[in-house]
Parts: sequence; structure tokens; C-alpha cells
Amino acid sequence: MRTQHGRVVVVTGASGGVGRATARAFAARGDRVALLARGREGLAAAADEVQRAGGEALVVPVDVADAKAVDDAAQQVVDAFGHIDVWVNDAFSGVFAPFTEITPDEFRRVTEVSYLGYVFGTRAALHHMLPRDRGTIVQVGSALAYRGIPLQSAYCGAKHAIQGFNESLRCELLHSGTGVRTTMVQLPAMNTPQFDWVLSRMPGRARPVAPVFQPEVAARAIVHAASHARRREYWVGGSTVGTLLANAAVPGLLERYLARTGFDAQQDEGEHGSPGNLWSPADGPHGRDFGPHGRFDEESHNHSAQNWLSRNRNRTRAGTALAVGAGVVAVGRLARRVRA
Repeated sequence: MRTQHGRVVVVTGASGGVGRATARAFAARGDRVALLARGREGLAAAADEVQRAGGEALVVPVDVADAKAVDDAAQQVVDAFGHIDVWVNDAFSGVFAPFTEITPDEFRRVTEVSYLGYVFGTRAALHHMLPRDRGTIVQVGSALAYRGIPLQSAYCGAKHAIQGFNESLRCELLHSGTGVRTTMVQLPAMNTPQFDWVLSRMPGRARPVAPVFQPEVAARAIVHAASHARRREYWVGGSTVGTLLANAAVPGLLERYLARTGFDAQQDEGEHGSPGNLWSPADGPHGRDFGPHGRFDEESHNHSAQNWLSRNRNRTRAGTALAVGAGVVAVGRLARRVRA
């Protein structure tokens, strides 16, 4: 292992999916990475990957819905590494079902993990960052922070809430003049194990809406955002750009399109075999390590041209042109499909 001179980074949801890929990406820079999640099997494997990538790992099992446990986890990181430079909020859960088939307890649990987990993580990070007048908080979001889709009402509600919370916090931080920054990374559909983890009441097997990207695409964007947090947010993937611009331009048309296509687009043939990880982790003591990738490797994209252009927008105007073009194309396609 190389000598550690990198930053101290905390990643929630680090046992699998985007969080797992993100932890590995920070480790490749020589950073010290604290891995926060519930699943001990996934955490142990993530720690091994961080060390092999060139970083130093600290495993902290925690349920992010427990505010005190998150505070204690942050203190463990400071006790071990001295401070916190970057905090990445990524942990979430969800339920794939029509809203009327989600129980109040299930909706509450998704909200506690996927929204309040971000709030508690942000509070814990600020407690240690503000006295130092430095640090960055990255909120991992989604195109669904702007555009809700069917069958994911609890998750979409949480992502919308994170968006509003983060905007309010940014204003307060800017007003205070602190050197602490927060930014948000809006992701497209990702090839992660979540589609075999989450509680589902759909007749088919849950899947992401195409096009699908590998979690390493998200990880690169998150690592970049952590070093360039003056930007309020980053959009990853042309599909994210198209969705957000189409929603801003023709939200009613987009709703009718999603009403027609959104149910089938989120299901494959076959039955959903998992009882879900809403209440206990799928990679817990009696589970297994699922890794960062889901079952959609064959169709998933390893790169995003839009993401590169977004990161380098000061050197090229192509990012703006691409964004506008994606929005125009998306609106045109929506109009044709709705009319059909």
C-alpha cells in the first residue's frame, strides 16, 4: 500500500452499488475511506477493495436512519483519521409498488433511510467541518429528484426532499461565508444490486429504465464533484439531461408518456425473488456480498460523454449544446410516442 497523504472521505451506502464503486474510486487516489452501511459482508469486501486500490479503509456498520448512530459513526472516523474532508451521502432503500400497495410503515422507513439518512449524515459532517472551515458534502441524487415516476413514489419523494433540503443548506452556507461546500450529483439509471434487493410487489422482476450506466460512471462524477463543489450540481448521462429538460419544458407530456411506458419499463420477465432489504440488509450476517454491479452488465454503458463535457464545461461549449440537443430530442420523442 502506498503512503497515505490523501483526504479523509466518508461514504454511506458503501457496501454495494454506487457507494461501493465510489469508495474504490476515492481509494485509487490514495484517500482514507470510511465505509458506512448496514451489510457486514458487503462492508468487509468493500474494505478489501479499498485497500487493494491503494487506500486505507475504516469499516463502520451503521443504519443511517438512526441519527445518534450516524453521529457516533462520524466521531469514530474523526477518532481514527483526525478529521473529515469529504462526506458522500448515498445510502438509500425503496419499494417497487403502486403507492396504494405501500404500507405507512414501509413508506416511513424509505423516507427515514433515503431522505433523513442524508439529513443526519449532513448534520454529522457539518459538526466536524464547520469548526475547521473546510470540507465538502456530496449528495448523491437522481433524475428522479426532479421527475417522479410510477412505482417508486417513496424513493422519488425522498429524492425530491433531498433536492429542496440541499438547496436551502447551500443558501445558508453561502450566507455564512464558510469554506464548507455542498453539491449534488444527479444520476441516471444505474446497474446496481438494488433491483434484486428492494422490496417489490410488481408482477415482474424489477429493473432500471434504460439506458443503464455502470456504477463506475457515477463514481467518477462523485469524485470530481468532491473537488469542485462550488458547482451547485452535476448531471450524469444524456438521459438525465433529456429527462430534466423535458420535464421543465413539457411536464404534462412527460407524465402521459410515463403513464404509458413506466410500468413495463421497470420490469423484466421472471419473479422478484428477494424479500427486500428495507428492514435488514441483504448482505448481512446470513447474506452474501453482492458487489457494486447488478445483473445488467451486458447492456450497461461504461462511459458518459455528457458527464465528461459537464466536468469540462469551462473548456468547451459542447456541453451546453449537447444538453440543449438532448432536451430537444427528448421532447420530440415524447411527443411522437404520446401521439402514437
